[in-house]
Amino acid sequence: MSDKSKIILRTVKVGERGQIVIPKDIRDVFDIKSGETLVITGHREKITLMKEDIWKDITLQLMEKLEENQK
Repeated sequence: MSDKSKIILRTVKVGERGQIVIPKDIRDVFDIKSGETLVITGHREKITLMKEDIWKDITLQLMEKLEENQK
């Protein structure tokens, strides 16, 4: 099992300015570097963070599927 297939559950506190700190071990597992852009999404009671390049890949795949379905 690779590190990225593990389920990680942690708590973080939201600071006065709405900032959170992603713990170092999680940054290491997901190879998140300082200054890197993450995408935050929310739906109902759920919030997710995703690396920007992963978000772009998913979005492109979704758009391709939509185009295929329109044919």
